[in-house]
Amino acid sequence: MRSTIVMILAACLMAGGAQARSEGRTAQDPKEEVKGAKSDARLTAASRAGEDPAYKIGPQDLLKIDVWKEEQLTRTVPVRPDGKITLPLLNDVQAAGLTPMELAGVISEQLKKYINNPQVTVSVTEINSRRVYVTGEVSKAGAYALLPRMTVLQALSSSGGFTQFARVKNIYVLRTENGKQVKMPFNYKEAVRGINPEQNIELLPGDVIVVP
Repeated sequence: MRSTIVMILAACLMAGGAQARSEGRTAQDPKEEVKGAKSDARLTAASRAGEDPAYKIGPQDLLKIDVWKEEQLTRTVPVRPDGKITLPLLNDVQAAGLTPMELAGVISEQLKKYINNPQVTVSVTEINSRRVYVTGEVSKAGAYALLPRMTVLQALSSSGGFTQFARVKNIYVLRTENGKQVKMPFNYKEAVRGINPEQNIELLPGDVIVVP
């Protein structure tokens, strides 16, 4: 009899918890939903950083060099300002300007002097060479790593949100083209609703997002 009562109470608690979780989702603030969506977008963009085969390595990027079955050669290294990395046996290797696959080929070829049939994989763990800037009425103004195919909305999601004075309908992107500065408007209210999606442009290195 006692075990039956315990089972009934446990079932009631589980049902109540499920209902509470369901009600919590139903009552969620729409702003939180938007925030969650922006966070997902940022994670998706970040995951693409190491997957873009066309990405060119630049100074200050952080690379992970994996040499199969060679733990002493496997390591994470920064790209120096001169565009080179330092590796055991090979000393300085030019990395900037190459794709991860191209660099893996260069390292593999040079390691053949010391290792039989080296298998090398290069991945970019941090992109620091390409940056965009967010300034104005945001919580965290500053420089941000430009991830592959990063958009204005994704960059803004990294800036910690807007201040109470932000005019989110009047945001704009400053870009230098052929030595001249071009101003491109961006309406945040429209962008999060999917209106005029063409204004949510793909950013380029050096772009400045201004939140007035």
